[in-house]
Amino acid sequence: MAEVVPDFDKGEFINRIFDENWNTKELKDRMKHTSKVLHQFLPKDFEQATQTIEVIIKKLIENGFTGYSLECMFLPDYIETYGIEHFNHSVKAIEFITQFTSCEFAVRPFVIKYGTAMLDQMLEWSQHQNHHVRRLASEGSRPRLPWAMALPAIKKNPEQIIPILENLKNDASEYVRRSVANSLNDIAKDNAHIVVAIARNWKGLSRETDAIIKHGCRTLLKQGHVEILDLYQLSASSKLVVSDFNISTKIVQIGTNLSFSFSIQNIDNQQHTIRLEYGLYCLRQNGLYGKKVFKISERQISAGEKIKIEKNQSFKLITTRRFYAGVQKLSIIVNGQERASGEFELLMD
Repeated sequence: MAEVVPDFDKGEFINRIFDENWNTKELKDRMKHTSKVLHQFLPKDFEQATQTIEVIIKKLIENGFTGYSLECMFLPDYIETYGIEHFNHSVKAIEFITQFTSCEFAVRPFVIKYGTAMLDQMLEWSQHQNHHVRRLASEGSRPRLPWAMALPAIKKNPEQIIPILENLKNDASEYVRRSVANSLNDIAKDNAHIVVAIARNWKGLSRETDAIIKHGCRTLLKQGHVEILDLYQLSASSKLVVSDFNISTKIVQIGTNLSFSFSIQNIDNQQHTIRLEYGLYCLRQNGLYGKKVFKISERQISAGEKIKIEKNQSFKLITTRRFYAGVQKLSIIVNGQERASGEFELLMD
């Protein structure tokens, strides 16, 4: 800043960043606060401000700062906050900045406000020479991007972003292809039929597209979606027998592990593909149960083969999940079907 902004007051800038409320702010609040302070020191004209940001980024790169870390997330936020009425200048800035630090959150208000115009730009970005820009096209248009605002119009009609995903399904970068898979997984939560159709069309095209659709169908697989299970030869069969199910820790103290085991046997005279999962039904504050499915493995099981599975489930306290004391439930899932279940008690400190 001192090198590129005339009459920059370094001391005052730092004082305004680290104000009396800094230590109480969470991550995104610090990001917003930093972009607000930045605005007080950049040129008031938005185009000039973005040109200054571009010079700052170039200086950082010259000084060996590689970017793509949390330190610079306030730069995309600056464009989101102060550039929403400046479409052309913002698009140009986003294209440059996202090559240094991702603009996947910042681009979403532009999708909401400008609709087709912004999606047309993102379709163009899907063929950009830089893989960060190509990823922005798919990641920024995801219907349900975590930690970001949803895109209601795309949740309702995801067909408008399918051309972007089609352009990127064979991308040379796994980083980009994984974003395509995550977008498909988002779509599946509201429009499963669209993802089923894409999975059928893409399956077998290449090893890369097979990996995309498998990851993109993970929610449907956990939901036991019949058409997707059939696509992967994971149909239910009475020849796959679960036995010896046991929850060995009937009482679990918060912060420790639940331990359980079971056996699965193929009593058929031919090989089967099996997807083994377990469902954890955790007690909620309202007294109802919320289910979360965890994958154990997916593999071939030979005719007559019997496999014993032993697993632990952590009940360590984490910020993204709340636990409540009382009776919890656990089930064993084979190819989308629950085949055994039991209960255990969770104790809190």
